[in-house]
Amino acid sequence: MADELVGYLAPEGFLPQLQEELGSDARETYGNLILAPAPAKPIAWAANVWLDPQRLEIASIGDAANNLRTIQRNWALCSFTHHRRASLIAERMPKVSAKPLQFGDPVPTAPLGSWTLIDQNTLIASPRCASAFPNGEAQFVEDRTAPSRAYLKLWELFTLLDQRPGRGDFCLDLGASPGGWTWVLQRLGAQVLSVDKAPLDPAVSRLPNVEERLESAFALDPRSVGRVDWLFSDVICYPTRLLALVRRWLDAGTVRRFACTIKFQGATDFEAMRAFAAIPGSRLLHLHHNKHELTWVKL
Repeated sequence: MADELVGYLAPEGFLPQLQEELGSDARETYGNLILAPAPAKPIAWAANVWLDPQRLEIASIGDAANNLRTIQRNWALCSFTHHRRASLIAERMPKVSAKPLQFGDPVPTAPLGSWTLIDQNTLIASPRCASAFPNGEAQFVEDRTAPSRAYLKLWELFTLLDQRPGRGDFCLDLGASPGGWTWVLQRLGAQVLSVDKAPLDPAVSRLPNVEERLESAFALDPRSVGRVDWLFSDVICYPTRLLALVRRWLDAGTVRRFACTIKFQGATDFEAMRAFAAIPGSRLLHLHHNKHELTWVKL
């Protein structure tokens, strides 16, 4: 199996989106895990990718644990069925620390495999996975002083990319209210222009290096802003409208990097997804802290 298939793990609740994205490539499905031909592709609706899944026949709970420990030490259980038996196997495995990260800490470097029990006597296990987090779920020690929980999306994105704005960078935050993203960017030392028809949380608007404009993100003229190191958008709008906005700023040629949330209103707009993915140098991903939305980045 390792030479022929890879596994794509759908985020909880988004298996249909992953099935649609993989299309005829889907070979086998176990819970939220879909096996498809190798090599791995850049799939947006995947929380994690199992890079070399292996099918292991087991005779007992102890035999399963021994088989996994023989391959390597660190494993994360992804349980879809036979939950009690899977839990008993996991109890015999070395404990994997899954403590939430402090923002700014690097991604864990220890190899972390994933496994699931597909019937009483069969495991699928992948010692190598694309994500360093159990089932691709990055968790952080939260900061309750933030104006909204949207800040967690940026924390996760910057951690995964290992890139973030720094002191002196000029950031444009479109659809900024109530200010979760502006709050993150300002704390990184960036200068932030926050644009929204609704006001920022007063505690955010008073922060140093934050300028607030009470106007529509869609009406903002790139010529009125000048050079931008990072353009961010968490605007609630249809994907096609965000795409038009992004293209306007791309045509202006004044933005170095983009990070935008594509929010799906009702059905997932796969055509818009493909249009975003086709922009040279870009990437689509579903963050653990995304809902029915994807994050599009162009660095």
